Amino acid sequence: MVAISEQKLELLFKSIRKRKVIVLGDLMLDRYIAGLVHRISPEAPVPVVEVENEFVRLGGAANVVYNVRSLGAIPVPIGVVGADFAGEEIVNLLKSLEIETDSVIVDSSRPTVMKTRIIANDQHVVRADWESRNSISQKIEARVARRVAKHLIDADALIIEDYNKGLLSRSLIREVIKSARRLKKIVTIDPKFDNFFAYQDVTVFKPNRKEVEAALGMHIDSQRELQQACENLAEKLHAEYILVTLGEKGMCLYEKSGNFMQIPTRARKVHDVSGAGDTVISSLTLALASDADIREAMTFANYAAGAVCGEVGVVPVTQEMIREAIAFFR
Repeated sequence: MVAISEQKLELLFKSIRKRKVIVLGDLMLDRYIAGLVHRISPEAPVPVVEVENEFVRLGGAANVVYNVRSLGAIPVPIGVVGADFAGEEIVNLLKSLEIETDSVIVDSSRPTVMKTRIIANDQHVVRADWESRNSISQKIEARVARRVAKHLIDADALIIEDYNKGLLSRSLIREVIKSARRLKKIVTIDPKFDNFFAYQDVTVFKPNRKEVEAALGMHIDSQRELQQACENLAEKLHAEYILVTLGEKGMCLYEKSGNFMQIPTRARKVHDVSGAGDTVISSLTLALASDADIREAMTFANYAAGAVCGEVGVVPVTQEMIREAIAFFR
């Protein structure tokens, strides 16, 4: 991990405010129903939750959009929602943050991805998901590709946030990466299993350890095995950098030059790791787009992830949160 001086940090924050970043991915709505349990249902051996609160949050790629906006940059969300309540909620939440929604495409043939979590006595009891994993139609895919091409002209970077919910086909992935690289744009990837090896020739490929283990069919028990896994990924993907998040063990970086490094987490306390991956990809990308080198960007993202892990629930990272986190460990 490299040191980031106060002067460097402030220059980075100033530069971030000028950046425009496309976020292409599976837009989701996170819905929460919270209450208390005092009795078991007479209908089945399950708790009866007496609802006290209900609220919604941006999830999936929409949470990455929120993080980019919260850090002061200009996000361009590109994705698909259904013609339903959840889709309207996503658009309304984005608009409330003064985020342009012209590239959020409505597809009436599929539902908006929505995860409903029921919380009882501060414990997560059950989750219900509304989604379709079927691929979007070729017509919708063409519209998505045109939106990406339009905004790439004046964007600084492209984030692809893949949750395997049907938006990102291999053909779309190839097309948008080719367009971005032709324009010499930064391309960062937060992958899932289905399209794992489709992300060729990108700037940063950022899986977590479990995703790496599943994709390579191996169990990582040591730093040596971790480095070997990163080398294998770099060889298969031809990425400039492989960055693997390791939960409470921090993250590691493999550079195409062969350099490898692992850094510990920078969390003062860990209340909730939900959304930390979204924070990493957004803060890392913005740092790279603001002329930080890869190790500075990795360090910046590590502090950002540590800051949000200290909060309860999924929250976007802010410049002030990162500033406080760095000052704490300095």
